[in-house]
Amino acid sequence: MPVMLSFALLLAAAADAPSARSIGNYRYPAIHGDVVVFAAEGDLWQVARSGGVAARLTSHPADESYPAISPDGTTLAFSAAYEGPTEVYTMPLGGGSPVRRTFEGGGAQVVGFTTGGALVYATRRYSTLPDTQLFRLDLASGARTPVPLAQVADGAWTPGGRTLFFTRLPFQGSHTKRYRGGTAQSLWKYTEGAAEAVPPTADYAGTSKTPLPWNGRVYFLSDGDGSVNLWSMDEDGRDLRQHTHHKG
Repeated sequence: MPVMLSFALLLAAAADAPSARSIGNYRYPAIHGDVVVFAAEGDLWQVARSGGVAARLTSHPADESYPAISPDGTTLAFSAAYEGPTEVYTMPLGGGSPVRRTFEGGGAQVVGFTTGGALVYATRRYSTLPDTQLFRLDLASGARTPVPLAQVADGAWTPGGRTLFFTRLPFQGSHTKRYRGGTAQSLWKYTEGAAEAVPPTADYAGTSKTPLPWNGRVYFLSDGDGSVNLWSMDEDGRDLRQHTHHKG
C-alpha cells in the first residue's frame, strides 16, 4: 500500500476513536491482515492492527523506511542505508537478518508488491533527474524488469494486476502549499496493452499522488481544497469524493 495514503487511512480511522492518543512520530505504515509495520525512531516496528505494545524489528544505527509486506505475509521489504547508499532490503516479517536486494548506488525506494508477489521499487539509476522509474524485482531469481513508463514515482495495481495507477513525477522538494508549477505531481492510469497512459485527474493543476485502488475505487492524496486530504474516484476518474477535511 502506498505509504502516505495508508497513513491517511490510519488517521481517518483514529479520528473515530475519541480515546486514541498519538505520542511520537510514526511513519510509513504497511498493513497486511492483522499486522501493521511502521517506522519510528529510525527503526521498523510491528504491532497488531487492534493496537497494543509494538515490537522493534530493527536496531541498526541507519534509518529504515518505506516498509512493504508481501502478499503472502511472509516477507518485509524496506529501504535502508546500511552500507552507505539507500538500497532495498528484505527480511522475514517475523524478524531476522536483512538481505540486500538492490545495488542502484543510492535512492532505491520501496513502492510495494505486485499482486503476483514481485517487489516494486523506484530508482533514478536509469533515467535523468528529476525522473524516476519503477522496476519489478523477482525475489527468487533476482531478475529485474522495468515497468515501461517514464517519470513514475509510485503506484499500485488493481487487484487483477492489469491496470496500474501511478504518480507521475517524484516530489519536487518544495513544501509550498497549493503548488501549481510544472513539476506538480499528478495521477495517471496505464492498462496493460494500451497504447499509452492517460491522466484521470488532468482537469486539476494541483497535486494528486499516491493512488490506492480498492473496492472499485481509487483513493489518493490531493490538495484539491487547499490542503492535502484523502480523496477517491472511480477507476475512470469520475465520481470524485473528498473523505477528510484537514486544514493544516
